[in-house]
Amino acid sequence: METVEGLKRKLGSTEDLQSVVKTMKAMAAVNIRQYEKAVRSLADYARTVELGLAVVLGAGGRPPRARRKAHGNLGVVVFGSDQGMAGSLNEQVASLAIDDLKENAVDLAGLPMVAVGQRLLGPWEDAGGQAESYLQVAGSIAGITPLVHELLFHIQAWGEERGIDRVWLYYNRQQGGASYKPIKRELLPLDRSWLERLVSEPWQGPSLPAFTMDPQALFSALLRQYLFIGLFQALAESAASENASRLAAMQGAEKSIAERMDELTRRYFQRRQSAITEELLDIVSGYEAFSQQS
Repeated sequence: METVEGLKRKLGSTEDLQSVVKTMKAMAAVNIRQYEKAVRSLADYARTVELGLAVVLGAGGRPPRARRKAHGNLGVVVFGSDQGMAGSLNEQVASLAIDDLKENAVDLAGLPMVAVGQRLLGPWEDAGGQAESYLQVAGSIAGITPLVHELLFHIQAWGEERGIDRVWLYYNRQQGGASYKPIKRELLPLDRSWLERLVSEPWQGPSLPAFTMDPQALFSALLRQYLFIGLFQALAESAASENASRLAAMQGAEKSIAERMDELTRRYFQRRQSAITEELLDIVSGYEAFSQQS
């Protein structure tokens, strides 16, 4: 039978767990806002790079040509998480990547793939793939830029050493609150129709900006910034999604703990009342026995 002291200890442990969950929930909410702010702040810079590309292309800069091979020059980067309590975040993005690659007749075996997040490795390997490299998820906003440079190094090495000029990204994008969905982004090659739209857009200023660099060299520099922005966005949105998933998990845990607290509190007071009643009955019985002896 449960004792009053035993139930009291359980209540204390549950209250401690409730405090931890509330803290994790608050941290997840704060992290989501930080990553959302980072993505928004990057939008203006992305637009500046787009305008620069439009000017350079209009002056004779040329984007690198994409190869015509179906899938021999493809590399993929998949973004997930290192930590647990992220719901099905890793499974969802891995499933999207695997299904999409199969639809495009890409064999996962031997496909150059970089995994950002250790928990992606399980579902990827189960599908027959093998990660070429694994990178840890950035633990904060400050850690994103160094991670972007690592990814840029991988992409550059792919191109120089193996002729890979197509790079696809798979990551989760936050939809608001605690919801998110996995998406695909074709980082390379550049979308020619998008570039043509940039060039055809009327310039908003009184005159086109001038530059003295070689158009091709300037285009290459802007391309590196374009890749930086795309990878930064993927990392920030993936991190926001991870925290959104954790927020949803903590909300569910908070509800379960509250229900557990109510149940333990009810049983505690019930057992305490029973103990008090038993003590009163013992007192009454003792008094009656004493009275009879007297």
